[in-house]
Amino acid sequence: MSDARIIDGKAIAASVRDEITRRAASLVESQGTRPGLAVVLVGEDPASQVYVRNKDRTAEACGFHSVKHTLDAQTPEADVLALVDQLNNDPSIHGILVQLPLPAHIDESKVLRLIKPEKDVDGFHPVNVGLLTTGERDHALVPCTPAGSLVLLKRTLGDTLSGQNAVVVGRSNIVGKPMASLLLQESCTVTIAHSRTRDLPDVVRAADVVVAAVGRPEMIRGDWIKPGATVIDVGINRIPAPEKGPDRTRLVGDVAFDEAVKHAGAITPVPGGVGPMTIAMLMANTLTAARRQLGLPEETPLF
Repeated sequence: MSDARIIDGKAIAASVRDEITRRAASLVESQGTRPGLAVVLVGEDPASQVYVRNKDRTAEACGFHSVKHTLDAQTPEADVLALVDQLNNDPSIHGILVQLPLPAHIDESKVLRLIKPEKDVDGFHPVNVGLLTTGERDHALVPCTPAGSLVLLKRTLGDTLSGQNAVVVGRSNIVGKPMASLLLQESCTVTIAHSRTRDLPDVVRAADVVVAAVGRPEMIRGDWIKPGATVIDVGINRIPAPEKGPDRTRLVGDVAFDEAVKHAGAITPVPGGVGPMTIAMLMANTLTAARRQLGLPEETPLF
């Protein structure tokens, strides 16, 4: 068979952002309210700084009210909690995102639980997790990466995923578990696998849809992929790239792309696949949160 179709996450994310921008402008016109997103960054982790900068830039491009709080790495936990509480009570802020990871002296769970569920645009609060898991997706704020992955799947396979045999490799609270919940609600048959799954290659080979979110560079080999399967690679791993020069690196996913592209029917690249969708869905969650806090009816879902 010929090489797989490459799923262009950048282009799909751009179309989603265009729709969000249109809807945000309509909200301003009808209600005089701009969706407000506050991002809290504690410390100077380089990757986190890049992510926060991209989120801030995208929010402004969508016409949002965007606020960034940058705190020193030594900021006491109590000060971070006080800031979150302040944002909880700020009516101009509809979505709060605390960039992870946090410094070791701060209890991430305590911080995330303090965010009001209706402002939890990361979708990590236990209330949102519970709503998603029990099938009440329309009342939840869904984690951005799984939501973006679902959009990519529907843009590739169509709106109806019913009956697809899906394998999610990875069991994290951020991607693996919510991804499985979303696929179940799409009437897929879902298996959650992970690095300790017995006969993992054979489990993956049975899948019509593979979502790789295990956090190990190129762990899933090309011959694990069923011919014609759709592969969503969530992994972002930096590995040495001596061919580029001393101490140079490159990004790869959890799937061995050059091998898998010869088996899959469609596959996301790394970078340029799931990553842009994560930020687009953060904007979607912020817009949804704003409408709900204003007591407005739900719009046509983006996924």
